[in-house]
Amino acid sequence: MMRLQGKIAIVTGVSRANGIGAAVCRAFAVEGASLFFTHLYEYDKHIYPNDVDLNWPNHFAEELRQLGIQVGHMSLDLALSGSSSLLLEEVLKEVGFPTILVNNATYSVDADFRQLNEALIDAHCAVNIRGTFMLSAEFARMVESKTHSSERKLCGRIINLTSGQGKGPMPGNLAYAATKGAISVFTESLAAELAPLCITVNAVDPGPTDSGWMSEEVKKALLPQFPMGRIGLPDDAARLITFLASDESQWITGEILHSRGGF
Repeated sequence: MMRLQGKIAIVTGVSRANGIGAAVCRAFAVEGASLFFTHLYEYDKHIYPNDVDLNWPNHFAEELRQLGIQVGHMSLDLALSGSSSLLLEEVLKEVGFPTILVNNATYSVDADFRQLNEALIDAHCAVNIRGTFMLSAEFARMVESKTHSSERKLCGRIINLTSGQGKGPMPGNLAYAATKGAISVFTESLAAELAPLCITVNAVDPGPTDSGWMSEEVKKALLPQFPMGRIGLPDDAARLITFLASDESQWITGEILHSRGGF
């Protein structure tokens, strides 16, 4: 039995074949979920110049369709006003009514206290805080509205990606650390609000993950800190997120899950 058979999921921030977002989409598809994913080439080409292709989302959508599911996608900047409503409208039009949301899209530019400025703070807040908060809220309102207009109660899943800010400081990455930390607090409070609606809200901290950004020097420095003898992979995060999206996780909400191999 496929755990997500017949469900429709939104996954944001899916621009690269080696990313966590792509791994989540593949795992969901194997479990039977239809998908709508977002991507933003303009951002990723600056962060991952050797690991991003403008045409990749189309190729990836075809790869997923080979598993017998419906797939839609769009380029979307969550920093833009109204982006959440636009996304949900496209999902409804292309693949149907979603009950799973994975907030994977993020904005990250390294900056210590000497480099921090208003524009950099605003850019991080626009995506990591406002984008995540508004998409989650509008998704929940849509599920609630659908429940009220139908005879049966829908259950939903919201899964946020965070970076373990509660585990220790992240010097040199102040705006990113603070805004991702806000997602953890938001997760806990939103979970309490949405529990009566049968919508669970959890966050996953995958720890350092080899998704294409690690140099050999970085890998060499990180490896001794993983007691399990290897560095985290996108599939590690995808397995946990798939579980949280399934009915098996119905009694888990408001949790920040640190799935980092003991790092």
